[in-house]
Amino acid sequence: MKKLEDAIGVPNSWAKLDEIALPAVAFEPEDDVTIFYTSGTTGKPKGAVITHRNIISNILNAMCAQARSFLRRGEALPVPDPNVQKASLISVPFFHATGCFAVMIPAVLAGSKLVMQRRWNADQALELIQRERITQAGGVPTIAWQIVEHPRFHEFDLSSLETVSYGGAPSAPELVRRLRERLPQIKTGQGWGMTETSATATSNYGEDYERKPSSCGVPTPTGEVRIVSLEGKDLPAGEVGELWYRGPIVVRGYWNKPQATAETFVQGWVKTGDLAKVDEEGFVYIVDRAKDMLIRGGENVYCVEVENALYDHPSVMDAAVIGVPHRTLGEEPAAAVHLKPGMKASEEELRHFVAQKIAAFKVPVKILFLPETLPRNANGKIMKKDLKGLFSA
Repeated sequence: MKKLEDAIGVPNSWAKLDEIALPAVAFEPEDDVTIFYTSGTTGKPKGAVITHRNIISNILNAMCAQARSFLRRGEALPVPDPNVQKASLISVPFFHATGCFAVMIPAVLAGSKLVMQRRWNADQALELIQRERITQAGGVPTIAWQIVEHPRFHEFDLSSLETVSYGGAPSAPELVRRLRERLPQIKTGQGWGMTETSATATSNYGEDYERKPSSCGVPTPTGEVRIVSLEGKDLPAGEVGELWYRGPIVVRGYWNKPQATAETFVQGWVKTGDLAKVDEEGFVYIVDRAKDMLIRGGENVYCVEVENALYDHPSVMDAAVIGVPHRTLGEEPAAAVHLKPGMKASEEELRHFVAQKIAAFKVPVKILFLPETLPRNANGKIMKKDLKGLFSA
C-alpha cells in the first residue's frame, strides 16, 4: 500500500512545484458542482445536487452572520491579523454539508489551520485543544456537552478557545449557561441548516444566543423563512407550523428523484420538514422534526420539548425521545438517556423531574439508560430509528 504523499509530495514541498495554469473550463454559477447525501435519520438518504452559487453564497452568509454579532454590540468589525493563527477542531466528515461547507471551505478561505479527528473522542479533543491551540470547536451539541462535563476538564489549558458553536440537532438552553460557566472567555452560537440549504441557513451568536438560547437565530439578508400550516397558509408570529426557507443556498433538487424534488422544492422554497415558530423579532425556534412529533390520544407531543426538560436535569448528558405504539392512545413518549460521567439518576427520578416542567401527557412512560452516548450517524445526528428496537425488545 502506497501513501498519498508518494504521489503528490508532502505539503511543505508544494511551493517548489512548477507553476501550471488551470485548464480553461467554462462554468456558470448555476452549474452543478457536487452531490451531497442527506443524513437519513428519518428515512433513506437522498442526493442533494449543489451548485457553485450554493457554496459561494454559504460562505458569504457565514461571514455576514459573524459580522452581525459585532454590529449588534455596536462594535466595529475586527481587522484580520495575519500573524494570529486561527485553528478549528473538526470531527465530522467532509462528505457532509457541515464538515465541508461550514468548516473546511471557510477555513481554506481564511487560511486557518484544521485539526481533524477521525471520529469524535472527548479525551483526544481536550488534548488537541491544548496542544494545537484550537480557537474554534463544536459540531453538534453533544460535543459541547462532553467538553464542559468531562471529568478531567480542569486538567487542560483551554484558554485558546474563542468560539464554541454547533448545529445539526436542537440544543438545550441549559448548554449555553454551562459553557459560559466553564469557558467564560468564549463566544457561543448555534445555527440551523440542512443538506438542502448547503449547511447553515440561520445563525444565533453571542449575546443574542445568551438572550434567546432556545432559538437557532435569524436568516442572513439573502434568505427568508416562512412558517406554513398544513393547508399551505402563512402563520403569524408565535404559531407552530412547517419551516420553509428560500435563498441562494437552496440546492437545485434531488439527484434522479423528480417526485421527491417536486414535493420538497416549491417555487424556490424548500419545505424543511421541521416544525418551527418565529417570534416578533424574527428569531426562529425549531420545535421538532415533523416526523419526530408524536400524537398521544389526540395531543401533540413535541419530542424536543421533552428532551430539553430531560437535559435540564444535572445528571443527563444525552437524551432522545421517540414514540412507542399504544393500542388505544396511538403513541406514547419514551426516552433513551445517557448520564454524565459519575452521575446517577433513576427512571422514577427523571420522570418526576420532567413532570415539574411539562404537561403530564408529555412525560415519558419509559426511560432506558444507555451506557454510551446515543447512536449517531457520521455527522453526529442521533439515529432515532435505531432506538425504536430498544423499546420493542
